[in-house]
Amino acid sequence: MSLIDHPLGNYRFLPGIAPYSCGVVSASGFEIVHVMLRNPVDYLSGFDRIQQYLRNGERPVAALCAIELRSPCPFTFPGFAAFNAVYAKVLENWGLFVEGVNPVARTNVAPEVTPPPEPMLYGFSFTRPTAHSLSPTFVVAGAGELPEGVLAAESIIAGGDVSPAGLRTKAQYVMDLMEQRLRGLGADWPLVTDVDIYTIHPLESFLRELILNRMRPADMHGVHWHYTRPPIEGIEFEMDLRGIRTEVRID
Repeated sequence: MSLIDHPLGNYRFLPGIAPYSCGVVSASGFEIVHVMLRNPVDYLSGFDRIQQYLRNGERPVAALCAIELRSPCPFTFPGFAAFNAVYAKVLENWGLFVEGVNPVARTNVAPEVTPPPEPMLYGFSFTRPTAHSLSPTFVVAGAGELPEGVLAAESIIAGGDVSPAGLRTKAQYVMDLMEQRLRGLGADWPLVTDVDIYTIHPLESFLRELILNRMRPADMHGVHWHYTRPPIEGIEFEMDLRGIRTEVRID
């Protein structure tokens, strides 16, 4: 995968599939800021919130580079495609696509406890000018145990196997994918500040060996375990990463 410049957004992205990119990294002279909503809102209203927030900060809508959603439950593969068609159309109508490619990274997961009634906007990331230019800031999009660019049930790694051995296989695959995307963005583990894991399955049997040991020295920040399911039925383990300096929480 090769990085593509966003001509108006002040970032570069790794192309992914139609609904989202694999990750984004700030351009020189800019940083990626992560914003989390204390009270998530339905995602279509959330786009209005994002637009207003960027306008208030004197940033163009093109500065939007990543989105985080929370859904009521995992989608079927056809249901996921139908949801993505509506979601991506909003970004396309905003003029964010680059030569027909969606540049915005995304994580979309389904909380197991107290799920929302509909897909909700949980957070987003955008670019802004910065005087700190020593290292890039970035977001690696969420990914589960599916080969890059593939959306098919038969391609799920260790499909249907949630035994300890099966989960280890899934976790190993997702870590490989995270590392591939991370390095594709021109970054590496020392620059990672946030590691999110999305699964309802136990982590103890492989957390130290497969994840913490491998992500050194970022292991000092720990990992954030979200007790959620990935967005598609049959996928059991998902991760995303960030390397940022600024995080904002809004109501």
